[in-house]
Amino acid sequence: MPDGGIHNGLALNGRNELRTVGDAPRWLIVVIRMASDAGLVVFGFWFAYWLRYSMHIGGEVTASSQQPFSFFYGKILLLALLVVVLFQFRGFYRMPRWTTLLDEVSLIASVVTTSMALVILYSFLQRFYPSRLVFVLAWLLIIAVLICKRMLVRFVRERLWLRGIGVDRVLIVGAGRAGQRMMQWLFGQPQLGYQVVGFIDDELPVENLAIATHRRVERPAYLGTSAGIREVVRRHGVNEVIIALPPTAHEQMMWIVDQCRLDDIEFKLVPDLFELALDSVNIHEVAGLPLIGLKPARIAGWNLVVKRAMDVMLSLPMLTLGLLVMLPVALAIKLDSGGPILFRQERVGRNGRRFVCYKFRTMVRDAESMREELLSSGNIDLRLMKSQNDPRRTRVGKVLRKLSLDELPQFINILMGEMSIVGPRPPVPAEVAEYDDWHRGRLQVSPGLTGLWQVSGRSNLTFDEMVRLDLYYAEHWTPWLDIKIILRTIPAIVTARGAY
Repeated sequence: MPDGGIHNGLALNGRNELRTVGDAPRWLIVVIRMASDAGLVVFGFWFAYWLRYSMHIGGEVTASSQQPFSFFYGKILLLALLVVVLFQFRGFYRMPRWTTLLDEVSLIASVVTTSMALVILYSFLQRFYPSRLVFVLAWLLIIAVLICKRMLVRFVRERLWLRGIGVDRVLIVGAGRAGQRMMQWLFGQPQLGYQVVGFIDDELPVENLAIATHRRVERPAYLGTSAGIREVVRRHGVNEVIIALPPTAHEQMMWIVDQCRLDDIEFKLVPDLFELALDSVNIHEVAGLPLIGLKPARIAGWNLVVKRAMDVMLSLPMLTLGLLVMLPVALAIKLDSGGPILFRQERVGRNGRRFVCYKFRTMVRDAESMREELLSSGNIDLRLMKSQNDPRRTRVGKVLRKLSLDELPQFINILMGEMSIVGPRPPVPAEVAEYDDWHRGRLQVSPGLTGLWQVSGRSNLTFDEMVRLDLYYAEHWTPWLDIKIILRTIPAIVTARGAY
């Protein structure tokens, strides 16, 4: 499974053989897959024969030593049979949809190699001595065509799933830590063909549940309590139920399992072990015993080195090119309201270190003296310190904020190592003073010029939703994730979505 190890925490109910794909039963789909794989084995061998005897790959073949293709019929049929049988025994046709392409490639190479070795051994015992290069070419080509087939199937399947075609509709039972983690993973992986229809829980949520992913913040629908699970399943066309209840709900869990079995609905259980952090665990083995560690919500080691190198390489040219924009912006600020061009403010960075953050001034010169009046209005979260109708903004400031041009001087902070291009929004000390304990996890990562909060709603997000995005980012950081966020920031800035 990409992005974590959730699948290690799921217990299958053993009814996969009864599942259907579209209107076709699973066994028919397996038969079609086996037939197509066998056909590709035959094609790969024929292609190898053509390359060797018609194209003379590997040297000239005299007419007297050339065998007709029919000479290989028995060996080809044996090879095709061995490949599909070994695929079946190795579980190739039962692999879950979250299996990676690398896992499939490894299995294909292993099975084809074993099958070809058995065919060659059988041919040797039969004193069958054709060109040995035919078997070598066939071995390579069969692996290649089977891998190409899997790549094509995965591409078409994922495109269909992204469009909602052929997806499995999933119901989550339980809105606790485990249930939220499961929904987070399912929402974040639409290419795997799962659609969360909502969740049920015996405790009525006090507010709309918000699930943060690298794509956006999702708000799954609350569909009632577990007592009405059969009605929910029928009404919403649920294909699969994922039960993520706490260990104290053992009897309730078994009752739900019985309800799923009555309607022949596939279900999975999230074991108690993974309730803490389903997609944030590392599993090792020592002396046959599993050791489980939790991934920290921070970027460290070589990851930190790579991230810092990316910041320097990107911020240097951006700061150079930005001078062409910053000069007229500075002039506009001076002409509009006079006073200083830059706004300097103390912010809290990685591990709680404080630094001076630079921005173009977008407010009137006595903005800080008006702060108490703004707070007394009661329409602002102290941990966000942003108001959609902030009266302190200047005319030029409104434009700069809409286009995010006020943040250009922060590239200086990035070059100094105080900030990163991508990361959590840098808070002021007054905001940090209002944090709950779990909010402080976002301080383990360098604050950023942009981030998941920027491309997932910007200022339209609540503070808790923003923190969830920050923690998700820290736990799942990769260079590619930074690149995707930067690319997604461009349309967010152009459309000024959620900016004020």
